[in-house]
Amino acid sequence: MLTLMIFLPLIGFLINGLVGRFLPKNVSGWLGTAAVLGSFILAVMNFNALTAEAGQLESIHQKLFTFLHVGSLHVDFAFQFDRLSAVMTLIITGIGTLIHMYSIAYMHEDDGLYKFFAYLNLFIFNMLVLVLGSNYMMLFFGWEGVGLCSYLLIGFWYKNVDFGKAARKAFVMNRIGDLGLLLGLFLIYSTYGTFEYQDLFSRVFTGTDASSNVNTAIALLLFIGAMGKSAQIPLYTWLPDAMAGPTPVSALIHAATMVTAGIYLVIRSEAIYALSPFANEIVMWIGLSTSILAALIGLKQNDIKKVLAYSTVSQLGLMFIALGCGAYTAALFHVITHAFFKALLFLGSGSVIHGMHHEQDIRQMGGLRKKMPITYLTFLIGTLAITGFPFLSGFFSKDEILMSAFAHNKLVFGLALMSAGITGFYMFRMFFVTFHGTYRNHHHAYEKVHESPLLMTLPLLVLAVLSVIGGAVNLPHYLGEGISGGLHHLLSFDGGGQFSPILIYPEHAIELSHTAEIALLAMAVSVFVIAFLYTRNKYVVKGSVPEADADQQGMGKVLANKFYVDEAYDMAFVAPLESASDVITEYVDEKALKSAVDGVGTGGYGLSKLLSKIQNGNIEYYLLYMVIGISLLLAFNLF
Repeated sequence: MLTLMIFLPLIGFLINGLVGRFLPKNVSGWLGTAAVLGSFILAVMNFNALTAEAGQLESIHQKLFTFLHVGSLHVDFAFQFDRLSAVMTLIITGIGTLIHMYSIAYMHEDDGLYKFFAYLNLFIFNMLVLVLGSNYMMLFFGWEGVGLCSYLLIGFWYKNVDFGKAARKAFVMNRIGDLGLLLGLFLIYSTYGTFEYQDLFSRVFTGTDASSNVNTAIALLLFIGAMGKSAQIPLYTWLPDAMAGPTPVSALIHAATMVTAGIYLVIRSEAIYALSPFANEIVMWIGLSTSILAALIGLKQNDIKKVLAYSTVSQLGLMFIALGCGAYTAALFHVITHAFFKALLFLGSGSVIHGMHHEQDIRQMGGLRKKMPITYLTFLIGTLAITGFPFLSGFFSKDEILMSAFAHNKLVFGLALMSAGITGFYMFRMFFVTFHGTYRNHHHAYEKVHESPLLMTLPLLVLAVLSVIGGAVNLPHYLGEGISGGLHHLLSFDGGGQFSPILIYPEHAIELSHTAEIALLAMAVSVFVIAFLYTRNKYVVKGSVPEADADQQGMGKVLANKFYVDEAYDMAFVAPLESASDVITEYVDEKALKSAVDGVGTGGYGLSKLLSKIQNGNIEYYLLYMVIGISLLLAFNLF
């Protein structure tokens, strides 16, 4: 059942990839959706088997075959369904099913729909391999697989040159992070002699095979890989450009698959990070810097998908803050809630784009709430969830991260709270400008704006419900011991063994007084209220419209141009490489290699002309050559 759960999306990929072009579009779409839905149903069944009341299991392990066996190196093609991978699998297949269903309607006019669903299925399969592999090599196979699929899907509309460049940018920047991951895996094997999680973590737990410096080096190298996949400074610029792909791709990447891989990697490697306080500090500060930087950039973006993209980068930064503070459950909790409301927001933006005939500039929208009531309501719920409206899913998960930061470092808490507050400003700015006020698009008649079909609005409604109740997964302890900490208890189960395969070391306890907890909650709610009231007054009451990028001045211009980071990268890396390639093309390729190749041809041609004189068809010349040859032979024998 575990193997079928993993390979169902691969079967969907093969069918759509091989014969999809001969199938009706709806058949291709529903086939791809059914494959992921089947995996979700099996994931629920496996999860129930894992956590059944009678005799709970530590994990479900299944080996298919030995992949590598060279000397002491032994790598099994095997899968491990434990509590961490179970949570990730439910997110991947559950959210993935809704995105597939949504895509049937969203992509119905595209001639390459069968290919699109083939890529989506392959994406899901590789992500399942990543989170369900029983060792780091299996994780690496899935890691590279999702990188390939992201390239294919971001550049799906490859006839657009800019979209193709965005796909290449994502691919190259992820390869930089992947090099760090690969070096980390080499160091793991050279130090501990195994890639298997169970064997490795037991050796790490005994503390006999490596010094703290080696564990720090491993942790930092793994984090470089996580920085690439989960878009942290300095490898974050690919993610906003990934908006070039169809909107369902954006939802899949940001909510259920690729960007969560880095978070999963660090949580899975908790045994190593727990032994390296220095690496944890690096993770925390980079996450904090990324969260604030992306939030500031989001304040001045006018593309509805770009705003959401930078919000993802910022939210991922908050998750890394939690990881750096040792709050692994808080980070995973926010992964879950973020999957709900970010998938909702991206699919909601796709509904707006669909209803606006592919318009993405929020300055060209306005007054859409009456034309798109379902999209409006669900988008409002997603916005409230991400900004921390009390008792919605994002409120609980973000609050847990902030409390962890407060217990760990008061400065980090203050800056993280500021980042959370900025989130409220740019999210409500986008929401009010899009749905309230007056309609401002002169190229697309207001009468033609329409609500999306049921196949698009139904996933929105399901995700809206999850965004409201998702916080129940891990309610805070101040609500009562009987109903709180469900996710933490799930991850801490060790099956009675020597150690837990997920959280080997106890997480840092957050010991705050009831008064302190209430004060922190009041601060978070106050920040939310200020952001809501300010943006509503500016964009609804006063009817302001965001300025175009060209009209920005001062710091606004800097934020609109994303701190000129892309320009700096182009100047520091792209331009020198292009110049070097021009030099190599002109002098090495054209003048050296081409001349050498042409010289071989020219020399051969000249030699053939010379030799052709010997075979010219005149008998007298042949007799002369015979006489010369006989004379030379006689001379050689005589002298």
